[in-house]
Amino acid sequence: MSVVAPGPAPSKVLAEKTPHHGFPWRALLPVAVTVVLALFPAPEGLPQHAWYFFAIFAGVIVGLMVEPLPGGAIGLIGVTLVTVLASYVLFSPAELAKPGFKPAAEGLKWALSGFSNGTVWLIFGAFMFALGYEKTGLGRRIALLLVKAMGRRTLTLGYAVTIADTLLAPFTPSNTARSGGTIYPVIRNLPALYDSKPNDPSSRRIGSYLMWVAIAATCVTSSMFLTGLAPNLLALELVKKTANVDITWAQWFMAFAPVGILLLVLIPLIAYWLYPPEVKQGEEVPKWAGEELKKMGPISGRELTLLALVIVALSLWIFGGKVIDATTVALVVISLMLVTGVFTWEDMTANKAAWNTLAWFATLVALAGGLSKVGFVKWFADGVASSMAGYPPFTAMVVLVLVFFFTHYLFASITAHVTALLPVMLAVGTTIPGLDMAQFSLLLCLTLGIMGMLTPYATGPSPVYYGSGYLPAKDYWILGAVFGVIFIGAFLVLGLPWMAMIK
Repeated sequence: MSVVAPGPAPSKVLAEKTPHHGFPWRALLPVAVTVVLALFPAPEGLPQHAWYFFAIFAGVIVGLMVEPLPGGAIGLIGVTLVTVLASYVLFSPAELAKPGFKPAAEGLKWALSGFSNGTVWLIFGAFMFALGYEKTGLGRRIALLLVKAMGRRTLTLGYAVTIADTLLAPFTPSNTARSGGTIYPVIRNLPALYDSKPNDPSSRRIGSYLMWVAIAATCVTSSMFLTGLAPNLLALELVKKTANVDITWAQWFMAFAPVGILLLVLIPLIAYWLYPPEVKQGEEVPKWAGEELKKMGPISGRELTLLALVIVALSLWIFGGKVIDATTVALVVISLMLVTGVFTWEDMTANKAAWNTLAWFATLVALAGGLSKVGFVKWFADGVASSMAGYPPFTAMVVLVLVFFFTHYLFASITAHVTALLPVMLAVGTTIPGLDMAQFSLLLCLTLGIMGMLTPYATGPSPVYYGSGYLPAKDYWILGAVFGVIFIGAFLVLGLPWMAMIK
């Protein structure tokens, strides 16, 4: 049977689901939000310059939501605006009155601080790992091998998709690249082998099940590995700045591993029960995967080299934290990739997503840090904390984690969610007597991947699978809510006792 791709390519889906640039209201809305907020007087207890800074920050967050320009451009504009207006929005009258204080120079130093941040460069480095997977074909080979070995039954095919994502996740910080760019192009060919067509009643034959398992699995692996989702690394830096808590790669993995492994084992099975495929087994899928592997030929030297290098990187991230910094490990391995020809310098400079992310996160780190610098975070946290007075620390922690998780219904970007809410939640936590800030910080961070389950716009790959034609809107919203509750419930019920044990 011939193979016909049943859905649009990921790039096309993203183009269709991503807001179109150039619409006037998209450009005007962030400006309007900034101006309107700035016209209001500062709330009681908050300095006027801090309120002005928040107005600009709010405009940036709205810009990240409606995307009149790419995220990196919005962040750069926001940082530039603060720098130009530094005397009015960044520094207090007391700072400006200091002898020899130069607001223009100090504002520029603040604006560029994100580009000297090690975590930002670790994010960039992880994108280079993903580039290696793409250029060598190792990511596609892993997915095809698993499909060939486990594709005879629909349930085990679901496990093949889950395992493939899990193997790629530690080295692919963009879940869009990992799931939308590597997993989806493989599995979108499979439903047609069983006459399961998009936007058609036949989609439930096998296509709907596969697409749902794929998006659910990537949300869990995005929480399971620090380097499995780019905003995880941004969150790490905000935790360090706001709560003075350091979290290592190994601590992150160990805290989520029991819950994550359990969820990865259960996802194909739960989806099989709640959203069952009509086709239970067949021979077409492994046969197709075998043909695709033949076209790829034997594993190449570049693939083996990449495999060795990522094993070295993973080993050093887990065991070498006291000897070598995680960012240094990434830079060393990237250098070795260049030397060994895994990819070229031209490949590296052509990776627009990586450079865009570098600019995006560097500016967001500076802007989020600015909220603390001007005193906004402390002021807001004190207000929220007063409303939670009398709650036991454990109850307050659970309530705040649930609020943080479910407010993602309001966001179309995990990065925007992290930047806007994480510093505030952390600051609230510091005002609650007896609250374990290390545990609370980790709990908040570990929800970032699994909250991508909630809506068709919740995380990068969501529009890819939503636009595949196999997941109708009604199904997506219902399943998203059900799986979201399952994920956060399992995380709190099992994760909290486990984290208390390994402290």
